[in-house]
This record gives sequence, structure tokens and C-alpha cells, in this order.
Amino acid sequence: MQKVALVTGSGQGIGKAIALRLVKDGFAVAIADYNEETAKAVADEITRSGGKAVAVKVDVSDREQVFAAVEKARTELGGFNVIVNNAGVAPSTPIESITPEIVDKVYNINVKGVIWGIQSAIDAFRKEGHGGKIINACSQAGHTGNPELAVYSSSKFAVRGLTQTAARDLAPLGITVNAYCPGIVKTPMWAEIDRQVSEAAGKPLGYGTETFAKRITLGRLSEPEDVAACVSYLAGPDSDYMTGQSLLIDGGMVFN
Repeated sequence: MQKVALVTGSGQGIGKAIALRLVKDGFAVAIADYNEETAKAVADEITRSGGKAVAVKVDVSDREQVFAAVEKARTELGGFNVIVNNAGVAPSTPIESITPEIVDKVYNINVKGVIWGIQSAIDAFRKEGHGGKIINACSQAGHTGNPELAVYSSSKFAVRGLTQTAARDLAPLGITVNAYCPGIVKTPMWAEIDRQVSEAAGKPLGYGTETFAKRITLGRLSEPEDVAACVSYLAGPDSDYMTGQSLLIDGGMVFN
């Protein structure tokens, strides 16, 4: 039977690359995104190429919507095996500029979205009568506090903690929980971070990217496909004896 995965934030960027890779690996995939148009575009791209996909509009900060999205994936695609809690936001937040609104937005999406994803996956696995795999989006910034990214970085430290705790809590159910931790990836989200960091420093666009790229040991920014390859491993059978881990895919950025 074909395995089924749901990937949040998969209308573009890393999430789209993950969805396409999982289809290549043989999964049927639910493309879950806040932007319904981009979700449908990715799902259509997959079906045109012979894969199986369904588009789902979801705001991951809303628990009921996340549960509904997972249930749609389970019923329309015929099962449920993997959730990838990929959706996230990453505003530039120098300490003195942090507002309650920014904290609420980032934590509602980056942290609560992961919690709701974990809970909804447990519910789906129970309905299917088997265990499964929960894969969370962490970050290099969840291993090292990055300047100008206080709220984002702290939210990803929270995801690492959630991943470890959930792994221990859910092991008796046959559920593994792991995370992937990208560095700087060429995505629309990174382009926005670069804009914010560059403007805050009074520098032209590209300054933020240049500054952070100096910390990458391999000397290049990541492609979304680099991250998708790691998630492919976490979603597949070769990672069956791994749980509670947060794998860095940052080109050695953490060394600096």
C-alpha cells in the first residue's frame, strides 16, 4: 500500500522541495499551505507528473484546521504515515524591537503549529492502527542563538525540546519524532530575512546573505533539495531506529 505524508508550508521553498522528494520516494502527499493557490499549483504539478497529491488550505496556528487537514489527507489519500511540520516564519527581531505581536505570531506558527501537528498525527496513526513518523522543522538557529533573530531562534530551540520530549512520550506507540535543522537556504523566506537584516544595517540587499554566508564551512548557501534529501531519510525505513534527533543540514555553519 502506498504510504501517505502531509507537509505543511509546502506551497513553496523547502516545503515544496520536501513534497516533491517524498513523491519521488513513492509517497502520496498532502500539500498543506496557508496559500491555497500555491498549494494547488504544487499538487497539480505532482499529479501531472504521475504522482498522487491533494491540496489542503491550513493555518497551522489553528489547532482545528491542522486536525482537519490531517484527516483530509488520511481519508482522501488512503492512510497516514508521516507528517512534516515544516511551516514557519522568520522575522528579523533585534532584542529592543521585539513586540508582543511578533512573539505571538512566531510562536503561534513555529511552536504551536508543531504541537498541533504532533497531536493530529498521533490521532491519525491511532485511527490507522499503527505507528508513524513525525518530522519537525528546526534550524541551525535552534542550536546556536543567531544575532537579529531572537524570537525565531528561541522558537526553534523550543522545537528541539518538543522533538526530544515527544520522542520519549510516543515511543511506546511506535511513533518516532525527529527534526531537520537547515542553515541558510535559498527560499523566499530567506530573501525576506536578507531584506530585513540589510535594511536594519543600512546596507544594500544581499548584505544579510553575505554576512551569514561567511559562516558556512562549505562556502555556499543550501538549496531546498539539500534539506529535502535529509527529510527523505527521516521519512524512510533507514531511520527507523532513530528518534529524538535534530539533524543539522547547514554546510558546517554551526562550526562558526
